[in-house]
Amino acid sequence: MKKQLFTFAVAAAMATASSVALGQTLDEVTERGYLQCGVTEGVPGFSFPDENNNWTGLDVDYCRAMAAAIFDDPDAVRYTPLTSASRFESLGNGNIDVLSRTTTWTMTRDTDLGLSFAGVMFYDGQGFMVREDLGVTSALELSGAAVCVESGTTTELNLADYFAANGMDLSNAVVFVNQDEVVQSFIDGRCDVFTTDSSALAAERSRFADPDAYVILPEIISKEPLGPVVRSDDIEWFNIAKWVYYALLNAEELGVTSENVDDMLGSENPSIRRLLGVEGDFGTAIGLSTDWGYRIVKHVGNYGEIYDRHVGMDTIIAIPRGVNNLWTEGGIQYGMPIR
Repeated sequence: MKKQLFTFAVAAAMATASSVALGQTLDEVTERGYLQCGVTEGVPGFSFPDENNNWTGLDVDYCRAMAAAIFDDPDAVRYTPLTSASRFESLGNGNIDVLSRTTTWTMTRDTDLGLSFAGVMFYDGQGFMVREDLGVTSALELSGAAVCVESGTTTELNLADYFAANGMDLSNAVVFVNQDEVVQSFIDGRCDVFTTDSSALAAERSRFADPDAYVILPEIISKEPLGPVVRSDDIEWFNIAKWVYYALLNAEELGVTSENVDDMLGSENPSIRRLLGVEGDFGTAIGLSTDWGYRIVKHVGNYGEIYDRHVGMDTIIAIPRGVNNLWTEGGIQYGMPIR
């Protein structure tokens, strides 16, 4: 019943927003002079503030790419930290323009809440972390364990499904409103297990005083396609959101980087020329300048640069590309053609 009431509340917010937002989000953002981006309360590698409240991460760079495309300024963004429970209502009420907050693309969210997912910035899956001294080597050994989990998430639902499907006891689940409470309770020993997206487990473990004292178990129990979300009441804004995502992927596939993008303006490759706005006009149809793709790569880089910068193997999080590689490199990231 709680989930149904939440769905109704969000749907009502979407209906209210749609009466005023239809077809005018870009105009409102342009007049305001900045993009309002909803992010996590702090997950390293995805959206995380430093001591001066400067935000960085893979999800943050998506918002910076949108700002670059619109304003030619990746810093024309303000960030709103949101809990899992408040994120959709904030988007529906128009408090943010885009939600870029490790949000899983599901059927319910795609059909019931008036949302449109622009793409998948990170293909993930849910996992489990335990203290090494617990001696556990498999999630199938967790029956009856105290499991810390965040409420209002697919994580909570997946946890219940996994335990039920395997005949395991979940009576000791410990539910919290936000991720910081979950993490702190796990560190303090109030629960035996911490479950969330595997990328977030790696990110949080990197912040622990002794990361080696914790083990991420091998099981991945769900599909968690994480991507940016906009309201579904404005097709122009949705087109901007998804083509910014595709531009990041196409730039990597074509070998266009933040370092060589100026030289690439002279390329004879038609695909590169279209991406950078040298040939054709692929901006007007979505309300942007012809060089919107150039702006993105110049200021933010391509998808591979963003990935490597925040979660790649040279970071403390060190997540292999895996399925997040381009389709040409054995992964499933695939940018639709600009033509």
